[in-house]
Amino acid sequence: MKVSRPKPADDRWVPTICYMCYSHCSVKAQRVNGTVVEIAGDPDSPHSQGKVCAKGRAGIMGLYDPYRPTCPLRRTNPEKGIGVDPKWQEITWEEALDTVVEKLKQVKKEDPRGLLDLGHDFQMAVCRSVFASAFGTPNHVVGTPGYFCGPALHLVHYLVEGAFQVEPDFDYCNYLLMVGGQEGFMVSLNSVPLAGKMAEARSRGMRVVVVDPMCGVAAAKANEWIAIRPGTDAAFALGLLNVLLNELGIYDQPFLKRYTNGPYLVGEDGYYMRERESGKPLVWDKQEGRARPYDARVKDVALEGSFELEGRSCFPAFGLFKEHVKSYKPEEVARITTVPADTLRRVAHEFGEAARIGSRIVIDGMEFPLRPVACIWRRGAGAHKHGGMAGLALEMINAVVGAIDVPGGLLGNRTMMPFGGPKEGVDGILIPSDFALTEHRPYPARNAQVPEGMAMLDLFPVAYGAQPSFEEGVLNPSKYGLDYRPKLLLHMHSNVLMTASSPRRMAQVLKAVPFMVSFSTYLTETTEFADIVFPDTHYLERLIPFPNSRTNGYTLGTGYWYWPLQQPVVEPINGARSWTEVLLDIVHRLGIGRDFYVMFNSTLRLKGEYKLDPEKEHSWEEVVDSWARSWFGPEHGLSWFKEHGLYKKEKKTEDRYPRTFMTPRLPIYFEQFKRAGEELKQVTDKLDLAWDISDYRPLPDWLPCDAHEERRSEYDLFVINYKLPFHTFSITPENPWLNELAQHHPYAYKIMINTEVARRKGIVDGEIIWVESTEGKVKGQAKPTEMIHPEVVAIAGAFGNWAKGMPVARGQGVHFNTLLPAGLDQVDKLCAALDCCAKVKIYRA
Repeated sequence: MKVSRPKPADDRWVPTICYMCYSHCSVKAQRVNGTVVEIAGDPDSPHSQGKVCAKGRAGIMGLYDPYRPTCPLRRTNPEKGIGVDPKWQEITWEEALDTVVEKLKQVKKEDPRGLLDLGHDFQMAVCRSVFASAFGTPNHVVGTPGYFCGPALHLVHYLVEGAFQVEPDFDYCNYLLMVGGQEGFMVSLNSVPLAGKMAEARSRGMRVVVVDPMCGVAAAKANEWIAIRPGTDAAFALGLLNVLLNELGIYDQPFLKRYTNGPYLVGEDGYYMRERESGKPLVWDKQEGRARPYDARVKDVALEGSFELEGRSCFPAFGLFKEHVKSYKPEEVARITTVPADTLRRVAHEFGEAARIGSRIVIDGMEFPLRPVACIWRRGAGAHKHGGMAGLALEMINAVVGAIDVPGGLLGNRTMMPFGGPKEGVDGILIPSDFALTEHRPYPARNAQVPEGMAMLDLFPVAYGAQPSFEEGVLNPSKYGLDYRPKLLLHMHSNVLMTASSPRRMAQVLKAVPFMVSFSTYLTETTEFADIVFPDTHYLERLIPFPNSRTNGYTLGTGYWYWPLQQPVVEPINGARSWTEVLLDIVHRLGIGRDFYVMFNSTLRLKGEYKLDPEKEHSWEEVVDSWARSWFGPEHGLSWFKEHGLYKKEKKTEDRYPRTFMTPRLPIYFEQFKRAGEELKQVTDKLDLAWDISDYRPLPDWLPCDAHEERRSEYDLFVINYKLPFHTFSITPENPWLNELAQHHPYAYKIMINTEVARRKGIVDGEIIWVESTEGKVKGQAKPTEMIHPEVVAIAGAFGNWAKGMPVARGQGVHFNTLLPAGLDQVDKLCAALDCCAKVKIYRA
């Protein structure tokens, strides 16, 4: 007998954005009678194209997690430490807000710099930065993803492409060299659309070569995996460049002459030769046999040679670069990297031939250079001491063959934007668009000075941010010229105790701040140090506009610019409130609304009647509505976005391939580093700091990170960290579906070691082993495999939670960061990356 079921009173698919990782895929969530029952990709989105990954589907489990805090909490135990019970007491929202506002008023009255704003809600970083400025503190610190994944990456790509991120041109690339990353294999930004693009490119024959210490997701699916010793990527890149330039003679001369500073004449002191009247860098006019300003109409400039100007010898920058890499002979590179010299030469030959220098292609009626090769690198190459130079060396592989922002090559995802593009600096060098920046420009270099903020960015004049150094600023402020101490920590959407190096040291940092306020969806290891906890909303409960507009969105292969809205699919459970709404409430109660709204208008360039009135108090919905109408016109307000989910605009071909339409030159010689380093040394000498400025050099080199200097024989293996396609940082381990997936995965929660190493040490598959560094030790289940470099131990993700408020994640997997030494000695002084490589010993437990 057929049973009829009553039709639901409420059954609707609501367009919104997934926030299980930074890809911000547009999704639709099915709500039935007030409950979310399914999440699917949004077919109207040029980004997700109706697809969603395992993490996206599992988002429901976070929404209905019974362990989410349901009301504000106050600490009653004055003792703080790892594993110490805070003895939470439930309080009302009014009690919590009154307490926090009173504390903030006191801090602002005494010294507003005493406020430390720490977190990494990538979607609404603008609110935090504007709040910090309105309050009067320089201490707006991006959370721990800035320790590892971004510092080298964003520095280099802002310098070369003028973009926050890059991606290969999968539509035309024929040869992809991937170093320390897994782009296109569901382990990176924009993972869903790029996985589709990768599959299409592989189907038409694109070759993928992965250089990595372990055979991870990407290497397992590549045409070739080349095992490399950790922390030696710069040597590999420079050796490959030596073969290209000096053994094979493969490089794109027209590109180097027109679009780089390769022709700029450099004196023996390492600085540009400049025209006396204008100060412009000079190039050598081969036809006229004299030096002329770089922007003069010169038919043929010199890329190599030796010239004399006013009694001084000088050389084109490219010639210096070409000569510089000669010292990286393949045989010497093999000793450093363990990559055989013959392999290096073969890959260089394959890459050079595949570049097809001189070839052209017509797209949409316009002719472009065709360079169907790309070298893409990620965290594995850059998250080291000297990681900035490693990134620059790898990026130059693309530059010398002309494969930057042209069909087939490496493309900046936001080099050109609807809001504008890069500008030309005083020396003709590319300056990123103002709207592209989330932090600070790497060029021109900023003036080094005695630090104002705890992160001490003033001592990193070319870094886009300086996250790891805030620990030292908090613990030892007077050492760095800081004449105040932090009094209140405002913390949101990050678990720094899990995702920074050395939990022991981070615990000291958190304890050093007298009062801590956390916005959190879980009671994590970090929130256990808080004095007040506000229950934050899940991403399916909150309103966030256009999170991809300033930082990582705009996947090039989609053919569209697009701006999605994250909107509440259901009302917040148990009275949770979004931290953005709570922050606005705090702004109004503090009486700093005028400054907040003035800076908000300026930062987001809100126009005309859609500027927020600084004299009024605004709700968060009013803020979002004004934002939407200012950017997209009066007909595209918040109500329109709630219905349609996203706004999209067709992209021009010249936006996708902008290099031939741009006048700013990309650098292959980094004169500004040399100057910035010399100025920085004056400041650090004044502070009596032993500050390593060895990376401030105009041409990249390989320098060994600290793990390579370890001389104690018992620490005989490198330990590395790697990403999985179904977990993100410390965000997802508490999710039951994803945890179950990891438990059934052959190596997600295990410790990867080479089969021969395991045999030599008497370790068998599945046995519990200790991994110990000079900083700490962890234990877990051993997984011997041939698919890892014989000198390497590998641990995935940010697992190994211990917080009682995360019972699903607690005890699952291994906490890699416990093994990492902390402190400024471990920080790259050029880009501020934290070294994520250490030497360890392993033994049976």
